Amino acid sequence: MRIAIFGKQFSDLFRESCSNLFRKLHQHDTEIIIYKPFYEFLLGNIDVKPVVNGYFEGRSELIDVDLFVCIGGDGTMLEAVTFVRDSGIPIVGINSGRLGFLADIGQEEIESAIEHIFEGDYKSNSLNLLELKTENNLFGDMNFALNELAVHRRDSASMITIHTYLNGEFLNSYWADGLIVSTSIGSTAYSLSVGGPIIHPKSQSFVITPIAPHNLTVRPIVVPNDMNITLKVEGRADKYWATLDSRSHIFEEGLELNIRKADFNINVIDLPGINFNSTLRNKLMWGADKRNY
Repeated sequence: MRIAIFGKQFSDLFRESCSNLFRKLHQHDTEIIIYKPFYEFLLGNIDVKPVVNGYFEGRSELIDVDLFVCIGGDGTMLEAVTFVRDSGIPIVGINSGRLGFLADIGQEEIESAIEHIFEGDYKSNSLNLLELKTENNLFGDMNFALNELAVHRRDSASMITIHTYLNGEFLNSYWADGLIVSTSIGSTAYSLSVGGPIIHPKSQSFVITPIAPHNLTVRPIVVPNDMNITLKVEGRADKYWATLDSRSHIFEEGLELNIRKADFNINVIDLPGINFNSTLRNKLMWGADKRNY
């Protein structure tokens, strides 16, 4: 198996777990290529020197890769998507940080996860992304997001108005600090933090969630992800922020933002006992009630 390993810096609390990960990989017939900046960080921060067969710094170097292992948090997973893109390479996320919805394998689960992977005891789960189209190609070829598109006011002076259309038909003008259009998997990210609903990843939906709306009767709405969503922003300022996952650009008033389902999906690994349902229970502490024990 040829595995690509991607990661960022982590705290000393993950040091031993990372060493154990490489020990387990070395026990198998594994060809490892590693993100070069991450390899340089590991050399001084773990007890085991990783035995690697090569390095990568861009997506063009991910040749004949069977699995993309991401070490970090959800932000690292979102960055991993920009490497994998439409290649179909499945991603497995190991959580070296705190919450972790996307990077859902905890430190205590690393050894068993590696065994399941090499035994072929896992399922591949396909996740939808959204794509942003603008006249000026605002995000270039990085115009996709696994979690969400967010539109924000650029300063703290006043709210903005986001005129929103579904398949060309007017939906609403949101007077707010901003607006989020999230995928189903992104419903547990930024959208959730501002009052949006939790949507199952297989529901084929987008969630439109206003950020601090001025009209309290305005609430999030769930729409099919085969709809085209158009946003037109205006306000006292003439420039605003657009964010795709962790990537942001300033855009000028008058620019239409057209959102639709991307024409490719991302594949992630579901291991036995680790899935969306268990993640909700464990990360959001559902069922943390003495009546359940």
